[in-house]
Amino acid sequence: MARGWESKAVEAQVEAANEEPADAKPRLDAQQLENQRKRTGLALARAQVLQQLEASSNPRHREMLEAALADLDAKLGQLR
Repeated sequence: MARGWESKAVEAQVEAANEEPADAKPRLDAQQLENQRKRTGLALARAQVLQQLEASSNPRHREMLEAALADLDAKLGQLR
């Protein structure tokens, strides 16, 4: 029985994935993975604080957000 073009395309994708070198990305140890997760979380929190800072008009709230932003920047600096 003839195979359809869909199965040939899937087969070609599987072969291409198998041909790529397995060590294309370096493996990270547990500590490196944890640091990467922390950096990602801090970067997301920083983006949220920046968004809130742009929308805020209350001076006290802005002051609090600026302090939070400085704290997040310090934490990010420690992880790099």
